[in-house]
Amino acid sequence: MTATVPPAHLFSRALDRATGARPIPGNIVRHVAVSSAALDTMLEMIVSAQRTVHFENYIIHDDDTGRRFATAWAERARAGVRVRVLYDAFGSLGTSGAYWRELRRSGVDCRPFRPILTSGPIQAFSRDHRKLLVVDGERAITGGLCIGDEWAGNAAEGLACWRDTMVVVCGPAVAALDAAFGRMWARAGRPLPEAETTPASEECGPSAVRVVEGLPGQSRIYRAVQLLAAAVTERLWITDAYLVAPPPLYAAFVDAARSGVDVRFLLPGTSDIPVVRMFTRTGYRELLHAGARIFEYRGPMLHAKTLVADHEWARVGSSNLNVSSLLGNYELDLVAEHEGLTATLATQFLHDMGQSREIVLMARRRLPLPPKLVDTVAVHPAQGIVPALPQVPQRRTRHERRVVAAIALMQLAGGARRRLAGAAATAFFVIGLMLIFFPIITSTVLAVGTLVTSVWLAGFALARRRGRRESDVG
Repeated sequence: MTATVPPAHLFSRALDRATGARPIPGNIVRHVAVSSAALDTMLEMIVSAQRTVHFENYIIHDDDTGRRFATAWAERARAGVRVRVLYDAFGSLGTSGAYWRELRRSGVDCRPFRPILTSGPIQAFSRDHRKLLVVDGERAITGGLCIGDEWAGNAAEGLACWRDTMVVVCGPAVAALDAAFGRMWARAGRPLPEAETTPASEECGPSAVRVVEGLPGQSRIYRAVQLLAAAVTERLWITDAYLVAPPPLYAAFVDAARSGVDVRFLLPGTSDIPVVRMFTRTGYRELLHAGARIFEYRGPMLHAKTLVADHEWARVGSSNLNVSSLLGNYELDLVAEHEGLTATLATQFLHDMGQSREIVLMARRRLPLPPKLVDTVAVHPAQGIVPALPQVPQRRTRHERRVVAAIALMQLAGGARRRLAGAAATAFFVIGLMLIFFPIITSTVLAVGTLVTSVWLAGFALARRRGRRESDVG
């Protein structure tokens, strides 16, 4: 007689396969929501290091914040601590060579990940987008934060810091995070000495954590988010900086919303990459028609990448929900199973939502004045859960109109499409002129670009096929 496997165990097994990681129990995971506080926490960890500092980030700027970190790394290196800094060569392209030379003179071991000029055409598109610090193999912090003044802010000049999320981890999962650093370090040069392998520490807390390493062509975070979207029964709250998800992922969100799940998206109201924001907005209509709710943050740039699924599951990391992060880059996320962390992230989501404007669909009506705002759901003030209420039109109060400003999505999405079409028309017009006046140079550039793109796509397809086979076998 075959034993029946409980549904929770079946889901856990499916998540194991999707993420390529098993849960590591017994951790303390502390949420840090203010970017400037996260930077201070990282500096405090570095200054207190006694044996090793393993630091990995996509962007390290040569500004006031970057120099604060350089000073801390150099001081620890001079004290005999083994300090290793891994940075992405493209993400940190604007950082001066003098910055890295000074660190190396101080004894810091710095490595660029895939320098632009020496990387192959296929490898150049896969970047190290991870953000990680591990100190002495005992404490770690990871999330979405990079090293720059944007994340530190400047109170004297009235500049608020970017809104980002990091989590501090203590417990057995730190060894897995340190091993993840070691694998990326080896991809950029010689591996770490075997003698420095970090043993797993004893259990010290209630959180079970999966350390999910996103690899080019592996789609681990992609499949994990799809699985969570399919499994949730109450809520799916997503914060993302650059949402341009693949169609199957949008379909999973739409299906969840149509089935009655409280699906909400918290997205930037202003972006450091405006063209990505235009692409993000073109996906609003389908989500809103399905019953999802979308909020645009009205503060400084929203750079966090988090997910809350029901009351048990939470995700924090470096992965944005777009093709580049999900399929092309090296990423690092934590998927935690713990009601305490999930509740903390949900509370932060509601706080950010209170500083956002809600995007709503507007009825097509001919009115001499702008259409009145219409509510279709109500939010419980304590839990933030959407009750199953009948869809009764309701006029917002003046205060609600100030807090949650409705935008006519028809104009918003249509304007985004027009801008994209206009940009494409301009690009083709310029290419046409270049072909007329500089035919040889332009055709050569186009030919080389087409060949490089085709080679990269072929390599990407092969990598995905190999990754899928390895995943199926594993």
